[in-house]
Amino acid sequence: MIQLNINNETSRLRAVILGIAKSNGPVPKIEDCYDPKSIEHVKAGTYPKEEDMVLEIQAVADVFEKYGIQVYRPEVIKDCNQIFSRDIAFVIEDKIIRANILPDREEEIDAIDYIWNQIDPAKRIILPEECHAEGGDIMPWNDYIFVGTYSGDDYSSYITARTNMDAVIALQELFPHKTVKSFELRKSNTNPKENALHLDCCFQPIGTNKAILHKNGFLIEREYQWLVDFFGQENIFEITKEEMYNMNSNVFSISETVIISEKNFTRLNTWLRAQGFTVEEVPYAEIAKQEGLLRCSTLPLFRD
Repeated sequence: MIQLNINNETSRLRAVILGIAKSNGPVPKIEDCYDPKSIEHVKAGTYPKEEDMVLEIQAVADVFEKYGIQVYRPEVIKDCNQIFSRDIAFVIEDKIIRANILPDREEEIDAIDYIWNQIDPAKRIILPEECHAEGGDIMPWNDYIFVGTYSGDDYSSYITARTNMDAVIALQELFPHKTVKSFELRKSNTNPKENALHLDCCFQPIGTNKAILHKNGFLIEREYQWLVDFFGQENIFEITKEEMYNMNSNVFSISETVIISEKNFTRLNTWLRAQGFTVEEVPYAEIAKQEGLLRCSTLPLFRD
């Protein structure tokens, strides 16, 4: 049996599912893209090549090996983008919750069946059909579960709106002893600089009391301000619109002191080191063209 234990974003990682870039498929048609950034690169002819993405994801696998982390990989499905394992499920405490993902992506879930089936059936949760939730929007943080959402009447017109209020309510019912705190995110189907695809595209806690944050990713200023007050202004690294576009908040914590980050995030990485973090730099700029980065490619199963 695979044991699960996730209470926050930064405790020492022991087991993780890491996405896979093999057999990623041809460059998608514009109408088949799930986000505005991918569309931008398809139009420009700069959509990432499979061989480059395989190398980038291997660099992350190498870091995990260095730290002695148990790594699971999805089974390869021919011509299917399986990089973003964070989207398909998430773990809170000792439960794994399957995401009700975009219908076109159902087969990505099938590729981790062999892992799902090794988990105690009582700990496997499938949310009701009306609950939409993707792992990039769900952040356990000790006594809290932070959730990115969009509750506008036009929810269904945004392919970028991935987690709804039904899911927020369902999580509160599943974890009544935690405070589920939702944040309305700014959505755009067409402008990647005005689109927070998931909560982890504009916010992520790091260490024990710090956070990376982008104000414009939040639709409601007081919700953004709540996070500033919660972590304290002096503990926050505020990223620019350009840095959000490049996914600077989407780093990944191996522990409270070790963070995997993209090697081009110069300003962020300098700040992290000044705060006492060990920064493991990897190349991830090609994968980032699909509006996802390091947190998006990982599904943590067990942290101490």
